[in-house]
Amino acid sequence: MSGGGFPAFVSAGDILTDMVRAGDARWTSVPGGAGWNVARAVARLGVPSALAGAIGEDCFSDALWRASDAAGLDLRFLQRVARAPLLAIVHETRPPAYFFIGEASADLAFDPARLPAGWADHVKWAHFGCISLVREPLAGTLIALAAELHARGVKISFDPNYRNLMTAAYRPTLEKMAGLADLIKASDEDLRHLFGGSEAAAIAALRALNPRAALLVTRGADAATLYADGDAHEARPPRVEVADTVGAGDASIGGMLFSLMAAPQRAWPEHLAFALAAGAAACRHTGAHAPTLDEVVALLEG
Repeated sequence: MSGGGFPAFVSAGDILTDMVRAGDARWTSVPGGAGWNVARAVARLGVPSALAGAIGEDCFSDALWRASDAAGLDLRFLQRVARAPLLAIVHETRPPAYFFIGEASADLAFDPARLPAGWADHVKWAHFGCISLVREPLAGTLIALAAELHARGVKISFDPNYRNLMTAAYRPTLEKMAGLADLIKASDEDLRHLFGGSEAAAIAALRALNPRAALLVTRGADAATLYADGDAHEARPPRVEVADTVGAGDASIGGMLFSLMAAPQRAWPEHLAFALAAGAAACRHTGAHAPTLDEVVALLEG
């Protein structure tokens, strides 16, 4: 989508190439990044979307550009710079084990000043999270962008999406982004790594950072909880035959954001059900699948 209008949803920062080990001497490159997955999910469900970030001018970045175009993302928001690509080296998948290669890479050169003039007057929701909020100078750029958008009345979504780069030095960023957010999503794994202690204590600590924000806590196939407007709503994801859980969390927050934008009249339990159905639909496919609206509705009606 690169027409004259502007997207209602923008996910900022997180786009990379996953290099996944496929044998002793074979690797497979896959376009990825949590933020990119969320942008694809929202676009596939039907809301005009973009990934605001920077990629290189190499073969991996060409693949990211083509995949973004195929996903219907607004390519005006994806900048290209003459730098090396950011790679996630996934050398084990069960359980996941990975590291990143990206010193002075293209993603760090993202410049909000190069985005299309007037875009911020039209965006309804902006999403932030994952490793883009750890890697400087990109992290500082994105925190400033989130603060600017928040001040303009744009709603902010934040998914910390824990990665092993998030040391104790990440805590101030976590607090700043949580404070700006209207919606926070965290998995049980995120809570365990970022806060330690019991889940209840971790949830209380996260909610204390911004009591006004809605908080979605996911627990894989177990019941999720949505804290919003003083109430707690609990629901289980639809049961599906699981092919892969990669990207399920990104599909869930994408589903929640789509529901909030496309049907704001829904009650919170309905938004929660839609988010969980989107995540479940993603699990039926190998890789980070962006489910269609028909797939999600079929699970809701099933």
